[in-house]
Formats: sequence, C-alpha cells, structure tokens
Amino acid sequence: MQNKINLNGIGMTSRRTRERLLGRLMDQGIQSMEVLDVIRSTPRHIFLDEALSHRAYEDVALPIGFNQTISQPYVVAKMTEALLRSGPLEKVLEIGTGCGYQTAVIAQLAKSVYTIERIRPLMERAKKNLKLLGLRNIDFMHGDGSGGWEKYGPYDAILTTAAPQQIPGNLLMQLADGGRLIIPVGGDARQELQLITREGGEFHTTILEAVRFVPLLVGSLQH
Repeated sequence: MQNKINLNGIGMTSRRTRERLLGRLMDQGIQSMEVLDVIRSTPRHIFLDEALSHRAYEDVALPIGFNQTISQPYVVAKMTEALLRSGPLEKVLEIGTGCGYQTAVIAQLAKSVYTIERIRPLMERAKKNLKLLGLRNIDFMHGDGSGGWEKYGPYDAILTTAAPQQIPGNLLMQLADGGRLIIPVGGDARQELQLITREGGEFHTTILEAVRFVPLLVGSLQH
C-alpha cells in the first residue's frame, strides 16, 4: 500500500505544480469547477512509471507502455466537462481504461462507471491504481471496446480514449435518450474530437477540436 506522501507527491508532483496545471487548464478554457477540483485532487503521478512521475503535472500525454499513452490533462478535462454539460451522470461507459487516470476523474463525477480495456496488463495496473484511490464505483471488462458493453446500457455518457476511423454503431445504440458520446474520430493525418448527442432515433454531432489519440483497435490482448 502506498503511503500518504506518495499520494500527495513531493518535488515536481507537489501541490504547487498541480495548481500551475489548473491555471493552464483555465487559460485554455476549462470552466467547470467540478472538473477542475477533481483534476486538482487526483494524483496523476501514481498512474505513471516512477521515471516519468516528475512530469505528471505537465499538460502533455505521456507513454504508459504497450504503445499507449496517458491522456493530456487538458483533453481529459475537456472531454469530462463536455459530458457533464448534460447534467449529473448516473452511468458512464469508458472505452480504453489505459492506466486508469481518465477513469479516476470520471468516477468521481458519476454514480457508476463501466470501463473496457483490450490490453490485460494495463487493465490490471488500472485496477490497482483505482483501488489505491478508494474508488469502488467502477466495473472492469477485458475485451474489445468497439462493441461497447450492452449488459449495463443504456448509458448517460460514453467516453472513448482511442480513435476509430468511423464511430462504431454499437456505441451509438447504447446511448440513452439525451445521452452523450465523446469520441476522437479519424486516422493518423487528422482526428477530430466529436460530441454526439442522442435525441430519440436522431444523433446530433458537434466538432470540438483537433486531437491526437492512439487508434481504436479491435480484439483483445492478454499480454
């Protein structure tokens, strides 16, 4: 079990560096105090290998192994804020658990989170990180996220941390009426962060901004 000093951070992972990050997020247009407070209190450094932990509160994506990354804090904040604009979140589906950082942020703002990861060692690492933070409202599945998780749907919000070339139809169908899907879409040359809102049988798309995510791949990996 990590002790309190590990969670609070020292040196470059101290409270002061977290406050500087919050300032940068506000400068870039993040307005939700709920989201900012959660970003402030979530120890991003525990989600990184020790060699990179001193960079935890820089506003950059960082490698976590298996050709995957921990998302840039601004992007985490932007995606979370966009989902919360529809009101309180009961059930959220996350595609791409990774090391669990985005999961930790959304789990502090929603009643229940269901998260899918295709790379088993990353999922196991995320479970340990999230248990360390005492977050118990999360269900995990090892598998292909493009199919969603129909068992627990429909969802108020679906959040995808990897980019497909086209939006999987299963994810649209698992949105509740009035629900929101936030997803990066595109290939290596260009990706757009899209917000899709469901109204009955209709889906309305808003393009938020250009982004760069790892591709959404089919299938699952044990190692």
